[in-house]
Amino acid sequence: MTHLAVRELPLFPLPDVVLFPQEVLPLHIFEPRYLMMLRSVLETDRRFGVVRWDPQSKTMATVGCCAEILQCQSQDDDRSNIVTLGQQRFRVLEVVREAPFRVAMVSWIEDENADSLQLLTDLAADVTKALKDVVDLTGKLLGKPTSLPSDLPDLPRELSFWIGSHLGGPVADQQQALLEITDTGERLRLEYDLLDQTRRQLAARTVLKDTFQQFGEQGQGPTRDELANDLGEDLSDELIDDLNDELNDELGDGRGDGVGADEDWNR
Repeated sequence: MTHLAVRELPLFPLPDVVLFPQEVLPLHIFEPRYLMMLRSVLETDRRFGVVRWDPQSKTMATVGCCAEILQCQSQDDDRSNIVTLGQQRFRVLEVVREAPFRVAMVSWIEDENADSLQLLTDLAADVTKALKDVVDLTGKLLGKPTSLPSDLPDLPRELSFWIGSHLGGPVADQQQALLEITDTGERLRLEYDLLDQTRRQLAARTVLKDTFQQFGEQGQGPTRDELANDLGEDLSDELIDDLNDELNDELGDGRGDGVGADEDWNR
C-alpha cells in the first residue's frame, strides 16, 4: 500500500454513505458544527473527508474519501447545499480533535497493482460485459429500453470505483470493503462476482417472467425439471425454490394449481 502524504483533514461522518473517487456527492448541510466546518474549508482548500458511519456498530470507518466542494449555495436559514466530487482515498491515522467538528490526521492511499495492464484491461472488459447484461436483463424485466450509462469509465481503476459507487440496495458494507481494497484487479474481480451473481438471478427471473406469460392463461406451468432446465444448472436450489414460490403465487391466484401441480416440486 502506498501512503502518499500526511495531513490534517476535517471529517464528515455520514450514515452508510461511501464516497468513491471521481463520484459526485450532493449534500445538505444544516447541523451547526458542520456549517462551521463548511465555512472553514471554504476559506482554505475546499476539501474535507467523507467517512462512513455505521449506525449499527456506532463506529466510523478508518478509510474514507476526500471530497472537494464544487458548488455551494447558502440559504436564508443559514443552511447550505453543496455539490462535492470525490478525490483521493485516505486512511484515518488519528483523530486530533472532536470540537467544534472532527479533525483527523490522515494519509493518502493509492492502488498498488500486482496485475499487468493487459490483465487489468481484460478484467475491466469482463466487468463491463457483466454490467451490460445486468442492465439489459433489468430492462427486459421492467419492459423498458436500457443502455449502459454514458459516463461509464474505460480505465480499469476508474471503472472499479464507478462500479463500487453504483451498487444498488443496502450495500454499504460491500462498498466500504471495495473502497478499502488497494489493488485494482482484486477490486474488479470482486465486482465481477457481484455482477455475475446478479446477472444469474436476473436471468432466472426473466425465465420466470417468460414462463408466467406463456402458461398464465392456461393456469398450468411446466414441471420442476423443465423449469430448472431453463434456469440453468448453475443456479442454487434455494433460488429455484424462491422462483417456484413466486410462480406458484402468480399461477395459483385463481388460475390453476400452480407450477407443475402434478409434480412433487420439493423432491
